[in-house]
Amino acid sequence: MHIAILTFEGFNELDSLIAFGILNRIKKPDWRVSIATPHARVKSMNGVVIEGQISLREANAVDAVIVGSGLLTRDVVADEALMAQMQFDPTRQLLGAQCSGTLVLAKLGLLGGVPACTDLTTKPWVEEAGVAVLNQPFFASGNVATAGGCLASQYLAAWIIARFEGVEAAANALHYVAPVAEKEDYVSRAIKNIAPYLQQATASI
Repeated sequence: MHIAILTFEGFNELDSLIAFGILNRIKKPDWRVSIATPHARVKSMNGVVIEGQISLREANAVDAVIVGSGLLTRDVVADEALMAQMQFDPTRQLLGAQCSGTLVLAKLGLLGGVPACTDLTTKPWVEEAGVAVLNQPFFASGNVATAGGCLASQYLAAWIIARFEGVEAAANALHYVAPVAEKEDYVSRAIKNIAPYLQQATASI
């Protein structure tokens, strides 16, 4: 399985890198997680510079995509050439979006008329795009999931692991990163948030 985390200029480190860390708890030869960027290097909202591992176009062929958020997401969705590089397909990919990344999926027409989660700052822009915003941290419909709030990135990562490797694998990955003496509560809460949408998932990848 190959998973891409879309990471744009001005990206939020918590969105891209927490998911990256949790997803990489799966240690299998065919499990790969890549940071996908529009340029060779991108700078975060706090000045951290990272190198992309694959391009946005290469992300079109992966098994799962997470669209991260950042300060410049409205610039991203206004850039027609940039948006044209993203040709995702929920019939063959799992698609997730974090905070303002939800706006990207909305503008790409990939939310399919279902409600979504996002952060409070992005909420009016997503609503302007014709998507109802839920007051909850995570929501999924079929192969498309959205999360609201920086630390909700754990739910996107756990959802992807659970879809591909099962709930036990997701719980184990979360258990590893959870705070000491809070692990059971942490894992239980996370699984409780994603479990209803695992039961509803009918499409196979």
